[in-house]
Amino acid sequence: MNTSTDRIERQILLQATRDKVWHALVDAESFGDWFGMKLQGERFVAGKTTSGHLTYPGYEHLLCELQIERVEPKHLFSYRWHPYAIDPNSNYAHEPTTLVEFVLEDHADGILLRLSESGFDHIPLARRAEAYRMNSGGWDQQMQNIQRYLAGH
Repeated sequence: MNTSTDRIERQILLQATRDKVWHALVDAESFGDWFGMKLQGERFVAGKTTSGHLTYPGYEHLLCELQIERVEPKHLFSYRWHPYAIDPNSNYAHEPTTLVEFVLEDHADGILLRLSESGFDHIPLARRAEAYRMNSGGWDQQMQNIQRYLAGH
């Protein structure tokens, strides 16, 4: 069992082609569909920030910003963001971000998607544990979301 408080790691074996999984990750509109963000007309470009409102009930007022780090075709997609930044009265701009990385690996039964989010130890102590806990549970749900999305497309 991983007892780190700095890193969340998840993986899921997806019954889809590498091309389909990659498209679901790096096509901003597709990403938004399974992730729960309005990203119509947006693009993921390394070095650029993409933003959209969340679509989860009760969180639609929140604007989420993804600072795209790396896009290595059909292998790695990564971005930085402010984890669990849900208080509309707080300015998170001064806080460090965490790094989210998606890595694709071939597997005999499909594509293994590895997810990691790291950097929680640099989040202010007052909100670190809750951000870690909420994102940990959130990634459990997101792994199911991408699996359902791919099964339906």
